[in-house]
Amino acid sequence: MSGKDRGESEGAPRAGAVTVSDIQELMRRKDEIEAQIKANYEVLESQKGVGMNEPLVDGEDYPRSDVDLYQVRTARHNIICLQNDHKAVMKQVEEALHQLHARDKEKQARDIAEAQNEAMSHRPDLSPSESPCPPRAFAKVNSISAGSPASLAGLQVDDEIVEFGSVNTQNFQSLQNVGSVVQHSEGKPLNVTVIRRGERHQLRLVPTRWVGKGLLGCNIVPLQR
Repeated sequence: MSGKDRGESEGAPRAGAVTVSDIQELMRRKDEIEAQIKANYEVLESQKGVGMNEPLVDGEDYPRSDVDLYQVRTARHNIICLQNDHKAVMKQVEEALHQLHARDKEKQARDIAEAQNEAMSHRPDLSPSESPCPPRAFAKVNSISAGSPASLAGLQVDDEIVEFGSVNTQNFQSLQNVGSVVQHSEGKPLNVTVIRRGERHQLRLVPTRWVGKGLLGCNIVPLQR
């Protein structure tokens, strides 16, 4: 079986709607592949520090006698196949997160519409122009890394955060509040409410280990009160 076939058959989401458990399984597969790549690089290191490109013949074009050529060639082949597997799994993770985000975004839009209709039905004297002011934001998105969980969730630079999971304006004290929520929600979807150019948006963010640093891939700064 080729590296591509392995990457597509192992850890691939099941047919149908993507779930958080599907993404967790893909991340497990990613971690497994990375561990295997590391193990094969350690094999190369044990053979006189031979890497992926050093020649395996001496100055007279004879096979080197100071290394185990079979081990080196096998490790190099494994690394190439595993790197292809890793690329395939990361593509599956990105696609799965996009699907999950799109589905959740549709559901959130329906929920918001239903909530607004429910509120209006209980306040028939309240016109849309007299709707209560939205809660104040407590933080702002300062930067976002491409391909990060934050980017895939739809967060944008300059988004003002009103709610981040259980953190809101009323209980926010410092960014440690947000960090704590993120650390305890790895692999679990968080509801995030932001104000973007005066409009309120609700997003679903899944803190996830990715190729970059942290579980979000964005920088959040507190707003001055």
